[in-house]
Amino acid sequence: MSETLLVLLAGVAAGALNAVGGGGTFVALPALVAVGMSPVTANASSTIALVPGAVAGAWVYRRELAPVGDTSVTALTTASVMGGGLGAGLLLLLPSEAFDAAVPWLLAFATVLLAFGRRLSGALSTTLGRPVAMSSGAVVTGQFLLALYGGYFGGAVGIMMLALWGIGLGVDAAAGNPMRVTQLAAVYLSATALFLIASDARSAPLVLTTMLAGAVAGGFGGAHLARRLPARLLRSIVLTTAVTMTVLYFVRN
Repeated sequence: MSETLLVLLAGVAAGALNAVGGGGTFVALPALVAVGMSPVTANASSTIALVPGAVAGAWVYRRELAPVGDTSVTALTTASVMGGGLGAGLLLLLPSEAFDAAVPWLLAFATVLLAFGRRLSGALSTTLGRPVAMSSGAVVTGQFLLALYGGYFGGAVGIMMLALWGIGLGVDAAAGNPMRVTQLAAVYLSATALFLIASDARSAPLVLTTMLAGAVAGGFGGAHLARRLPARLLRSIVLTTAVTMTVLYFVRN
């Protein structure tokens, strides 16, 4: 019963974090490992469990979607779907030891990008003497690579999206949040299709459905909350979550 409650609460927190600003995997993955799953199976299971919450958040934001720079919603979503599926395939094919070793460093990279992305964008603009503006092709390519990473790990991929759009196009975290949630759902849906077929995630159906139920509630409620939060507070929540979980992963390893 205590393990079920842990998984349920982790699902609620993960769904809410993903809707508010990202970092849900930082909570879901450790909780699943704590109840006995291997890291690779836990990662696949957390991705599956977070899909409905991400979709619920995307539904709340459906009327607030806007192109990222000159890149359409359709182009970004296509890149997310393709990259997410390929990344999931890499997770299942590569040795699990590689995944375990890479996780803390991937989180650290994402956290640094989030913390200093806008400053870097400003510095680049000053150096070049003009605003930094990525082309549509560069944005789609970057989105595909991030989705590849998201299918492989998932942790902080939404944070990385905001960092990329902030550095390359000057998109504010609050303004970009509806698109981030939508693209996160696309990555998770694509990866989930493969995980349900080829991973061991279905070996613990009670754990999976418990986290899934929590993530739906958290994702729906978190999206409504995020729409009312000031941009500065939203950014602070995301950054605090990223820093905390990155430190915990380094300590665990």
